[in-house]
Amino acid sequence: MISLIHRYARAAVAACVLLAGAASANPVESTLANGLRVIVREDHRAPTVVAMVWYRAGSIDEVNGTTGVAHVLEHMMFKGTKTVPPGEYSRIIAAAGGRDNAMTSRDFTAYHAQLHKSQLELALRLEADRMANLQLTDEEFTKEIKVVMEERRLRTDDRANALLFEQLMSAALTANPYRTPVIGWMDDLVNMKPQDARDWYNTWYAPNNAVLVVVGDVVPKEVFALAQKYFGPVAMKTLPVRKPQLEPVQTAQRRVIVKAPAELPSVLMVWPVPVIRDPATDREPYALEVLGGILDGNGAARLPSKLVREDKIATSVGASYDSTVRGPGLFYLSGTPVAGRSASDIELALKRELQRVAEEGVSEEELKRVKAQVMAAQVFQRDSMFFQGMQIGTLEMAGISHKTVDLQLERLRSVTAPEVQAVARKYFNDDRLTVATLDPQPLSAVKPAAPSAGVRHAQ
Repeated sequence: MISLIHRYARAAVAACVLLAGAASANPVESTLANGLRVIVREDHRAPTVVAMVWYRAGSIDEVNGTTGVAHVLEHMMFKGTKTVPPGEYSRIIAAAGGRDNAMTSRDFTAYHAQLHKSQLELALRLEADRMANLQLTDEEFTKEIKVVMEERRLRTDDRANALLFEQLMSAALTANPYRTPVIGWMDDLVNMKPQDARDWYNTWYAPNNAVLVVVGDVVPKEVFALAQKYFGPVAMKTLPVRKPQLEPVQTAQRRVIVKAPAELPSVLMVWPVPVIRDPATDREPYALEVLGGILDGNGAARLPSKLVREDKIATSVGASYDSTVRGPGLFYLSGTPVAGRSASDIELALKRELQRVAEEGVSEEELKRVKAQVMAAQVFQRDSMFFQGMQIGTLEMAGISHKTVDLQLERLRSVTAPEVQAVARKYFNDDRLTVATLDPQPLSAVKPAAPSAGVRHAQ
């Protein structure tokens, strides 16, 4: 739920003067006969390469009763194939001087390895092998599902703010699967069977539901040849028809209170808003991106400047919005009060700052600052092979062409002050609002944490 502006703004200011003329070559693309799209971006500044395989299968594609299966399958992808024993994938990558990891989101599941360029063939051979030949045994599943359940306990059940966000999403959405946690509900994990993971793998893990992204010190035609060699023999599959699962229009405010051990109360607020569907013609999502930057782009933005430093009623505040997602668009505000102030105080203060934008608009100086952050973020991102790959992959998974990156940047730069004021007026009324409030309980209620089960791969 983090926008381009917020993701890199704080670090990007210092990076904006670096490598201004060192942008990588534009990506080039080829599609194999089995439907696998291969996108290559040359970057010859270091003799390394990042190889990523993105599957357009995330928690948005799950059904009730098997929530969390996308994330479980991510874990199982490291449990061996016909030729690679369980746990050996990461050992082989490490022995080659590389590092690997994976991630599951609402929109996708992705696997990546970063190595010396001479080891690209190794990485592609291993990825193609587990795309087609995963050995999902009952024994390995039984062990790994316990790891996932422990991960849920550590990351969600034992963290008050994680529980708060989980309940916020459940209240804000009624139809779309974005309402369920990526890691899954605990009851679904407890009752999940090996066949559930096999079904997910057999349904979605196919070359025609994947994108291979390679960024680094490579020659595109050589990458295409390697992709054909290793992924070309993998058979395509008939994919299920994806249903829209559109969210019904919200007509009244929704509220939820979460009681959990914590030192301070906090509040999370969310409104439904549009996202980018057509990068060339959409306008409002870009204005919402800028609004997010106005409110919380950096330390000088309105929320931290006013509520944390000037009024001193909050220890932390935030605004976030992601315009490039498969599912419904959501704009978040959050805050934690200082001792002696309440969550209601923060909620009212956050609303006031939004109302100020709606009534008074924004200054040209604020617009200039946010747009400078956007430019700096782009420079910062393109300085990293990994984040170049992330940018390409996340756009493609959202159904937006990576070729529109520069167009999106130009559209952001063209946002006007009246457009920002217009979206602030249009979308942020109480009938569209969902609020989750953390009611802190004594910390003595916290149970001792169980020993970690060795979770390594990130959700």
